[in-house]
Amino acid sequence: MKELVEIIAKSLVDAPEQVVVTETTDEHTITVELTVAPDDMGKVIGKSGRIAKAIRTVVKAAASKGDKKVIVDIK
Repeated sequence: MKELVEIIAKSLVDAPEQVVVTETTDEHTITVELTVAPDDMGKVIGKSGRIAKAIRTVVKAAASKGDKKVIVDIK
């Protein structure tokens, strides 16, 4: 999941070198934390949160084979 979020985020932002993705796993969930430059935050979130919702939808679809819930946190 980490690689998927990183590829999507780097294609959206102006400063791809500042994209940081961390992944933590516990018993039932995988948390993917995405951090971008402050100037690029709007590009990742999108108007009314549409891009952020789309990122979460793609990640959820990719994780549907597994039995763990995936949470994408954008900071």
